[in-house]
Amino acid sequence: MSTTDDFASKLPRILISEPKLKERIAELAREIRQDYAGKEIVAVCVLKGSFIFFTDLIRQLDMTLTTEFLGVKAYHRSVTSGEVKVTLDINEPLEGKHVLVIEDVVHSGLTLNYILNMLRARRPASLKSCALLVKEERLKITPPIDYWGFKLGKEFVVGYGIDYEGKHRGLPYIGMLEHDH
Repeated sequence: MSTTDDFASKLPRILISEPKLKERIAELAREIRQDYAGKEIVAVCVLKGSFIFFTDLIRQLDMTLTTEFLGVKAYHRSVTSGEVKVTLDINEPLEGKHVLVIEDVVHSGLTLNYILNMLRARRPASLKSCALLVKEERLKITPPIDYWGFKLGKEFVVGYGIDYEGKHRGLPYIGMLEHDH
């Protein structure tokens, strides 16, 4: 087995526990409900890593909303390519609607910035973003992040929908993978 396989198969150390995730998501939902009171929103899940966070968050919103899914790829083996590719586009028009983009991790800021610019061109009434994790130390640009769960450093995280080479998505917590060196 190669070093990469060893790294991917190790159980990660718990960085953010399941109860802490649930508590913060409930707080985010309260903030979003307050900001969007009386409005219908289109919640956009950025695939694939956001799907668990997205599901848990929208279940707590308790408001009128529709859901859309946007697939983007900007990483290959955890390295940002600087290029964003749309792998699945939104099906419905966004013009005049209140759009909330829900992202798992903002690493460099490039992908979220690309997504926001792409969606802004579709002329929504409002456009905001929500990220579970923001890696401030890695940001190359700082896109507007209206709601965020946790700020991290350079930790390599998995779990709660976030994977490393397809592994660890199903963990109920955010874990940190560590290299042996």
